[in-house]
Amino acid sequence: MVVAEALAGIALVKAGVDGIKSAIATANDIGDIAHHIDSLFKGEQEIQKKRTKAQKDPFSVHSVAEETINAKLAQEHMTEMKNLVNMRFGAGVWEGIIAERAKRIAEAKEAEKKARAAKLKARKELIHNAEIFGAVMLGAVILVVMAAILVL
Repeated sequence: MVVAEALAGIALVKAGVDGIKSAIATANDIGDIAHHIDSLFKGEQEIQKKRTKAQKDPFSVHSVAEETINAKLAQEHMTEMKNLVNMRFGAGVWEGIIAERAKRIAEAKEAEKKARAAKLKARKELIHNAEIFGAVMLGAVILVVMAAILVL
C-alpha cells in the first residue's frame, strides 16, 4: 500500500509536469494550467506523506533511497514548473501561487480549529445544562418526598 502511494505521488507529479509543459505555451491565463498545478501539488504532498508514515523497515536502504530520490525528483519538478510559470506569466507568479495556497491552507486549519472549539464549547454547555436540570429535578423530588412524609 505504501509503495502504491509513493508511485501514485510520483505519477501525479509527472502528470502535472507533463500537463504544464504541454499547455504552458498556449495558456492565456494561469487557470488554463491550474488543474495540472493541482496534480503537481497533490503528488508532492503524497510523496511527503509517504516519507512520514511508519513502514515495515524504515531503516532499510531501499526505503530510505526511494523516499529520498522521490522527494528530490518532486522538488526538481517543482523548481522546473516554478521557472516555466514565472517565465510565461511573469516573475513572482509561482511564489504568489505558493503563498496563496499556504494562506488558504492556514485559513482552513484555523476554521477547523474554531469549529472544533465551538463544538467542544457547545458540548460543555449541554453537559452543564443537563447537570443543572438534574440538580433541579433531584431537588423537586426531594421536596415532593418531604411533603409526602409531612402529610402522612
